[in-house]
Amino acid sequence: MDNVQKINILELLDKRGQTALIDVRSPGEYEEFHIPGAVNVPLFTNNERALIGKLYKQKGPHTAKEKGLEIISPKLPSMYGQIKSQADQKEHTVIYCWRGGMRSRSIAGVMNLMGIGSYQLEGGIRSFRKHIVDSLSQFALEKKPFVVIEGLTGTRKTDLLLALQEKGYPVLDLEGMAGHRGSIFGSVGLWPRSQKEFECLLWQRLTALKDANYYIIEAESKRIGRVVLPPFIVEGKEEGLRFRIHYPFQKRVAAIYEAYNPEEHQEALYEAFMHLKKYLQPAFAEEIEQAYQNGDYFRVISLFLEHYYDPRYNHKFRKYKTEAVPLVISNLEEGVEKLEQAIGEYIKKNKL
Repeated sequence: MDNVQKINILELLDKRGQTALIDVRSPGEYEEFHIPGAVNVPLFTNNERALIGKLYKQKGPHTAKEKGLEIISPKLPSMYGQIKSQADQKEHTVIYCWRGGMRSRSIAGVMNLMGIGSYQLEGGIRSFRKHIVDSLSQFALEKKPFVVIEGLTGTRKTDLLLALQEKGYPVLDLEGMAGHRGSIFGSVGLWPRSQKEFECLLWQRLTALKDANYYIIEAESKRIGRVVLPPFIVEGKEEGLRFRIHYPFQKRVAAIYEAYNPEEHQEALYEAFMHLKKYLQPAFAEEIEQAYQNGDYFRVISLFLEHYYDPRYNHKFRKYKTEAVPLVISNLEEGVEKLEQAIGEYIKKNKL
């Protein structure tokens, strides 16, 4: 396909808003990680891709290519229609695969023959991944200070963070990017993201905040679900100004109940509990299980807070070398107001 022109990742990002971006990899590859805004028009299903890979290893490239052609040929009219519907809405069309190889080159060539001027992304999505990794390394060198919101489970930390973000503060919602709340129950009702997808979202947010003088985050462990935080964020948390939220116990229970919606996620919550059970004292585990069986979720939450999560968090707080600034709140609005005042004083003091 000598008629295929190439475009590099920086050129693509510069004109992304005007570009129909077509990802021809399998649905599984696309789901794990894709360029934001790309539409998946796959050459192969997940199973077909696995079959081609197996044939390539066992019988060689020629046999794999023949089988690939057999699978793709009937799909071309449908693929043409899908790509044309996207291309008609944009000035440019770019097609990519994993590393800028045969999949994207062949489809871009066919589209060109059919009158849809198409570029192939040079280096495929690997070039985008490299751009993200390089960019995050540059953000790490900036050494911007962090404001950290911490507190026991259920103290509305995430709600406070999102409220500040809504008001235009430079918030990094790490749990939102990870699709996970950080505990063994953290994936319930959510869709955990891959490391690559998380870093893509982080890159987007940091790029949007390139003019910010500081970042606001929630205190997180190094790992959130399947995601590992970059070292510069972990270091920023350890060295940053910390505000510890204090919220009434029963309101914490109610906040957790609302966040997890246990009636709707009974099975997932119980499965998570069974994973945790082996680490609990037998008598405590039995009490928790009885409350589960009775459907007394407020009791379950209260027991977990009092006997498991609160002691663990208090132990972790004692490891810090500096003291956190305490903020006692009775509702979300009060918490936002107090944080805004405290952050304003911090910004003024440090001339940020």
